[in-house]
Amino acid sequence: MRKIREVLRLHAECRLAGRVIARSLAIGPATVYDYIARFRLANLTWPLPPDLDDESLERRLFPPQAELPTDRVMPDWSHIHQELRRPGVTLQLLWEEYKAKHLGDGYQYSRFCGLYREWARRVDVTMRQQHTAGERLFVDYAGDTVSIIDADTGEVRRAQIFVAVLGASSYTYAEATWTQSVPDWIASHMRAFAFIGGVTTLVVPDNLKAGVARPDRYDPDIAAAYHEMARHYGTAIVPARVRKPRDKAKAEAGVLLVERWILAVLRNQRFFSLVELNMAIRQLLDRLNRKPFKKLPGSRLSVFEELERPALKALPTQRYEVAEIRKARVHNADYHVELLGHYYSLPYTLVRQEVELRYTATTVEVLHRGKRVASHARSHERGKHTTLREHMPTGHQKYLEWTPERITSWAAKRGVHVAAMTTAIMTSRDHPVQGFRACLGLLRLERTYGAERLDAACRRALHFSAHGYKSVERILTAGLEGQPLPPRGADTPPAPDHENVRGGAYYAEEATHA
Repeated sequence: MRKIREVLRLHAECRLAGRVIARSLAIGPATVYDYIARFRLANLTWPLPPDLDDESLERRLFPPQAELPTDRVMPDWSHIHQELRRPGVTLQLLWEEYKAKHLGDGYQYSRFCGLYREWARRVDVTMRQQHTAGERLFVDYAGDTVSIIDADTGEVRRAQIFVAVLGASSYTYAEATWTQSVPDWIASHMRAFAFIGGVTTLVVPDNLKAGVARPDRYDPDIAAAYHEMARHYGTAIVPARVRKPRDKAKAEAGVLLVERWILAVLRNQRFFSLVELNMAIRQLLDRLNRKPFKKLPGSRLSVFEELERPALKALPTQRYEVAEIRKARVHNADYHVELLGHYYSLPYTLVRQEVELRYTATTVEVLHRGKRVASHARSHERGKHTTLREHMPTGHQKYLEWTPERITSWAAKRGVHVAAMTTAIMTSRDHPVQGFRACLGLLRLERTYGAERLDAACRRALHFSAHGYKSVERILTAGLEGQPLPPRGADTPPAPDHENVRGGAYYAEEATHA
């Protein structure tokens, strides 16, 4: 209306031509001439009367057209609106059905579409969106959280509120979880599918990290674990575009309803467990879904039962096990991969290769180029190893065949002192296995020095209580195995005569003074 008044002022007061006025106000010349013509037809004069406000001026210049009397049958627009949510249903089809029912007194197609659009503009925006039944499930977390008190310690934790909304019926699911992490995020989807009793064609999440590893307007990177869950349920993940709230309007409307009709109701209640909170949410959720629509017939529950439930795909027969997925590189030294502080083996031929770890609460699977190459029971011991024999090179597998008895028996064939040394080495360790490598190294010295010299070297080392592979090796290298052994318990040789050596008398004198 501001530009209309300015057009009339420039025309009546400034006497400007229509094209000049158009350039001044950045509007089309035809619009300027139309305003001036309507001004004259309305029998108005400039300046306009002081009591003529914008609304009155608009009615004078643009009077509403009188509705022509008609005997045509008005369609049931609520029914038309609901039918448009069914898969494959179009306005063309609904008009043809309408005309077949009212042959001589029905509207033509263009008028039929125009009347529907006028009706739809008067309906609540969130209800006007056209979503095919069974096609989309919108998911998000509410901005509000709920406090849960630990009854034993008094510690207060904040529970996250997951919300899922079906596109065609607005049927809503909500639950509380401790975190927004991948396991909780996927488990909430599983419970949402169970709640609605089926699976939608698409799932539309926001770009939170648990679902979308790398947001992108054209090619978002779906998190591996989330993608695997979708593949199990036979659905597809289509994230909302970044900074495009219309893509997730259903989710935002659902979150708003949950905050108003559930969380606001529970704001003064105290909860002491996640189970207790979810029980309260489920009761209010049932009331929300049964609440009648304001401008459309029925409720979320009735529209869901009639329209959306039949269009959902069946749930898979096998329950999905929540899993997390991450990439890792096989260690160069010992053909193991690290997962949360524990080390798991895989075939030694994959050394230095990049693999994918899929792990649940009970199992760890290792995949290489989409093929499973190893599977282990999940262990939470940090710094420990889980190793399968078949993953080892042949030499390492043979090493596993050794036992303390076998090593001692084999050593006895080289000499009694060799056998005694292997026993001494293994008993000096916390576990006999820790001495296997030293014993095998000891036995291999036979290849260089022969069994006789090895046994003599072991005898000399045992005499001095030097229980180790290195001690025997030094004796053999120095050729000391043939020298006579000093008698056990022999006196210690006297200390050298030197001015810096105090001797026992010095310490005896010190003790006397003390």
